[in-house]
This record gives sequence, C-alpha cells and structure tokens, in this order.
Amino acid sequence: METALTRLTGVRHPLVQTGMGWVAGPRLVSAAAEAGALGILASATMTTDRLLRAVREVKSRTDEPFGVNLRADASDARERVRIVIDEGVKVASFALAPSRDLIAELKDAGVVVIPSIGARRHAEKVAAWGADAVMVQGGEGGGHTGEVATTVLLPQVVDAVDIPVIAAGGFCDGRGLVAALAYGAAGIGMGTRFLLTSDSTVPDAVKAEYLAAGVKEVTVTTAVDGLPHRMLRSDLVDSLERAGRTRALAQAVRRAAGFKKISGLTWTTMVRDGLAMKQGRDLSWSQVLLAANTPMLLKASMVDGRTDLGVMASGQVAGLIEDLPSCAQLVARVMAEANETLERFQALRTLPTAG
Repeated sequence: METALTRLTGVRHPLVQTGMGWVAGPRLVSAAAEAGALGILASATMTTDRLLRAVREVKSRTDEPFGVNLRADASDARERVRIVIDEGVKVASFALAPSRDLIAELKDAGVVVIPSIGARRHAEKVAAWGADAVMVQGGEGGGHTGEVATTVLLPQVVDAVDIPVIAAGGFCDGRGLVAALAYGAAGIGMGTRFLLTSDSTVPDAVKAEYLAAGVKEVTVTTAVDGLPHRMLRSDLVDSLERAGRTRALAQAVRRAAGFKKISGLTWTTMVRDGLAMKQGRDLSWSQVLLAANTPMLLKASMVDGRTDLGVMASGQVAGLIEDLPSCAQLVARVMAEANETLERFQALRTLPTAG
C-alpha cells in the first residue's frame, strides 16, 4: 500500500511504531522496521552515548529506514540532532514542536522531520516552519495526551495543513488504518499495539496486565507530573492521586535522584528541562522539580517489571488487544485486514442499483 507516508520515508507499509520511553529500544525498532513499518527509537530516557550505541545497534540489525524521537526542549537537543544526522537516520520525530532552526538543520541534512502534535494550531505552526509531516495524537493515545478525540482532531488537522498527516491514538488493526485513510491521513501510528508484541522487551508479567485490562481500566491522571497522562489504573495510581503535596514531593525527589544517576544529567540541567516543560502550562514549582518523576515510574514497570512501584502508560486501545504477535505477524495482519476492508468497500461500490 503506497501513501504519502511510505513515499516520504521509504517504508513498505503506512504504519509507525511510535517512540515509547523504555520500550522502543533497538530490538523493537529493528523488528518493526524489518516488518516494513517505520520504527521510532525513543531517546528521551537515554544519555547521548547510549543513544549513539542504540542507533548503531538498530543499523546493525536492519537496513530498513527508521527514526529517532527527540525532545526539542532538552538542553542537549542539538547534540542529539547531530547524532541523528551523522549516523544517517532517516526520520527525526519530536514529542514537542521543534524550533524553526532545528527543523531547517535536519532538513538541510536530508532528515525527514515529523513532529507529534495534539492541536490544529500546533500542526499549522510546524508545517509553516517546514516540517515534512505531522503525527496527530488524539485523546485516546497513551502517555501525555489531550482531550480531543482522534476522530475529531484528525480531520481538523488534515484540512488545515498540506503535508502528510499520521493518525495516532486508538489504532491497533487494519480497520483503523482504513478509517484513518478515509479521514485523509497518510498512515497510522501505534504505540500500545507494538508494546504488546513478542519483540517488545517489556516484561511478560507487565504485558499480561495490559492484556487483562478493559477499556474502562485505562485512565487519565495528572498525579504523576501535573500533565494529563493516560495509563492503566492501578493501586499505585490511586495512591499517587491520594498523596498530599509533601509526600508526593518527597517521593518524586527520590525518583528524580535515581533518574539523575541513570541519565548523567546534573540537577541544574534537570531543573532547566523542568522549566521548559512548565512553559505555557499551569505547573507548580514542585512539579518543575519533579520533571524526572515520570521516567522513573515508567522504568519501574517497563524495565524492572515492578508494577507495584511504577506506572504503565497505555492507550485506550489496550482494552481491545488480546495477543502478543511478533512485529512481522502484526504488520502482516494489519495490512491483510486493511486490504480485506477495502475490498468490502469496493464490493459495495459495484453493487447493481435496483430497478
């Protein structure tokens, strides 16, 4: 299936495995790329040295195109951009809108720039600055998310910009791909669905909790870092929501110290990144200090398997997922379902009229 997304990035299928912190590492990204999707390596939880090693590991596993997800507001963003350029990575995606200069630097080096956005005005801004495509995440999506459903946000953005639009939030199968294409998207991004594959390094016990979850057990909370965050409902989420400010501050400072040790960042850098996160948002100063709260809570579950100590970011679509295929099996299934759906539509079109 050829779309504006496949032509832009060189992948075989209009599917994107999104960049999930602690989840989208070299093994998952290379498996998704080999299957014909666009695999996106998550770099926000990596040091620059680790990012360089991860990029090279993906390149050693596959010759297919892949991308790296970057934090535009990180203090070392330009160093990370330089790694992407020097290593010949095909795509740079961003969780927050990159600056005009950052987009230009990447494009001048031949890198495809795809920011993720959650509002029409953000899409219009990055399109005017030269972004090659945008990924639109509706409120159904996992992790930090907005309030507008994909079915409302997607057509808004498609009508507002003249660059390819990738739909994310609520997708897990071929029917969803066809629905997104009908809205005018060039493809779909899937996070939770790729997390729940046999190629994902998330511990099996954690995957089992995702598979057991119903749609109503995927909730949105602001208790982690002050921003709306979609995740599985758990005892820990309940306790975070009940915790007073003093207790929450003490817990998060401890986690921030752990993230400092893992990431190699200084306290000054972490506070600076927290200030960048605060910009334009109604966050308290304690939440600024706790910018590292989320990465450590995610690591506890996604890496260490301690769901009693960590959170599980999840799209609502987790309630529809029941198995753990490989990336190759998943991509083949999605594309087969999409083609079957399109064939059904074609049959409807060619039915003879009465009379």
